[in-house]
Amino acid sequence: MKGNFYDILKARFLVNEDATKNWRFIVFLLLLAIIMIANTHSYEKKIFQIADLTNDVKELRSEFVDRRSELMKIKMESTVAEEMVDKGILPSSVPPKKIKVIKEKTPWYKIWQ
Repeated sequence: MKGNFYDILKARFLVNEDATKNWRFIVFLLLLAIIMIANTHSYEKKIFQIADLTNDVKELRSEFVDRRSELMKIKMESTVAEEMVDKGILPSSVPPKKIKVIKEKTPWYKIWQ
C-alpha cells in the first residue's frame, strides 16, 4: 500500500509501459473540464444578457406609461380648447347633431340585370 501511494505521488503511472491509456484518460478529462468551463461562461453570459434586457423592458414600459399619460392629458377636450383659444378658435355653443345614413334596399330584379 505504501509503495502504491508513493508511485502515485511520483507520477510513475504516467511514465510506465501502459501510460498511453492513462494519458488518453487524462486528456479526455481535461477536454471535459474545458467544455464544462466554456458552458458555464456561456450560461453566465446569457444570464447577464437576460438581466440587461429585463432592465431595458422595465425602463421602456415606464416610458410608455409616461407617454400614454401625457397623450391622455393632451387629448382632453379642455386642453384642446385652451390651445384653440390662443389661435382664436372657440368651441361651438351649438351641440352637434347625429346624421344617420339609411342605405336603400335594391330590388331583387335589379341585382340580376
